[in-house]
Amino acid sequence: MRLSFRKAVAMAAVLALPLSAAAPADATPVDDVFAQLLVKQVKGANVKKHLDAFQSIATANGGNRAAGTSGYDASRDYVADKLRKAGYKVTLQPINFVESWAENSPPVLGSYVPNEDFFTFQPSPAGDVTAQVQGVDLTLPPAPTPSSTSGCEMSDFSGFVAGRIALIQRGTCPFATKVRNAGFAGASGIIVFNEGQPGRTEAFPLDIGEWRAGVPMVFADFAVGNALAATPGATIRLKVDANLVLGTDENVIAESRFGDPDNVVMVGAHLDSVPEGPGINDNGSGTAAILETALQMKVFPVRNKVRFAFWAAEEIGLLGSDQYVEKLSQAERDRIKLYLNFDMVASPNYAYKLYDGDDSDNTGAPEGPPGSAEIERQLKAFFTSRSLPTVGTDFDGRSDYGPFIAIGIPSGGIFTGAEQPKTAEEAALFGGTAGVAYDVCYHQACDTIANVNATALDVNADAIADSVARYAFDTGDLPDRTAAATARAAVRAATGSAAS
Repeated sequence: MRLSFRKAVAMAAVLALPLSAAAPADATPVDDVFAQLLVKQVKGANVKKHLDAFQSIATANGGNRAAGTSGYDASRDYVADKLRKAGYKVTLQPINFVESWAENSPPVLGSYVPNEDFFTFQPSPAGDVTAQVQGVDLTLPPAPTPSSTSGCEMSDFSGFVAGRIALIQRGTCPFATKVRNAGFAGASGIIVFNEGQPGRTEAFPLDIGEWRAGVPMVFADFAVGNALAATPGATIRLKVDANLVLGTDENVIAESRFGDPDNVVMVGAHLDSVPEGPGINDNGSGTAAILETALQMKVFPVRNKVRFAFWAAEEIGLLGSDQYVEKLSQAERDRIKLYLNFDMVASPNYAYKLYDGDDSDNTGAPEGPPGSAEIERQLKAFFTSRSLPTVGTDFDGRSDYGPFIAIGIPSGGIFTGAEQPKTAEEAALFGGTAGVAYDVCYHQACDTIANVNATALDVNADAIADSVARYAFDTGDLPDRTAAATARAAVRAATGSAAS
């Protein structure tokens, strides 16, 4: 069943009424009606047609669809063209990635020995600065186990003086997070030093893929950082001599014509592959599923604005989603009510994994931002309705939900597994082979159209359609973000929890 534009407009008029006036109390809720309709319209066979197209694109472009290649450009154009023809407002958002980096001469850090006491943080921009060093939330002497949060939060820089060189300790969050925060704080240079526990004392060459602080940066031994921290007001010269060349790709962002622009439902999947292969499961599968969902709901008179994102350069550091989020104003961030992420939804030895929004698995990262538990429950309800089991999967930061979680946007999604072996318990639940990777072709040339499980693709495409349709009409089950975050912080403060 397809809705004509006239019928869609008529439905929009009905849906503009308050819920209590739109239908009798015993009528099927509007989100149920449209969820059922969209699930019927999103067919696995049509999703596979998009996968066939991505395979053809990769075959014609050197075997991959990686960032900075003609294969990515052709994938972008395929998706954007389909969405424009369907009537979406499509934006191509430029993002940058490191195209090449080369060090011309050894770095300088006072009188310390380069490539022994410290190394250039690849891909550091060139720069030569002499300035006062200022420590940022350091734990000295270091704790017995890795636990430093130095530079992990912007609040760590509350007393930082712009123009100084930031001295940051290695710890529990990614190097890139520390570097980015230092850049936002106005550091003229960045020294990250190893944390100090046994096995974490020496510096070593390291590529963190992050350059956006825009200032020279190095990674130093613990002894170097400890000595600088012990000399308040120390001034030092920091120099990096390197050539950094940036390339440009584009995210594809498509918005529904209908819907409240102050209540945005965001749905995303990364569009790029690794250079080693065509990336048909990773992540043609997620891309194709949300693309078909968008095409089939093109005239749905949604209550909430629905924004589909096809991310560039995920495989080299979540760059597309990260730069998208970075560029949003606070008001724009507040309008995004939730983010749904679909990365690898057709693994050959699949399991139906839902992101663990409430941390009920009690493993790895803590729960997602307030609302993430509700998203997990919503997704699980679909699988339960089909008598299909699910298991949780950790918010481990490996996909594009990461930047959204970092700014407090509730998130969730489906994942069918990557390079890790399937457990015996999962084999009992889902079939397949225990002890074998969910996707034996993960990040390899064999991630072709033959590397897709048709059952998982079909089921997950339906689950995606169901969740997108429901949230397109009703986000009422999500808690008020500010109130929920405040309440959770109060609980943690009262219990002494260190989770964040």
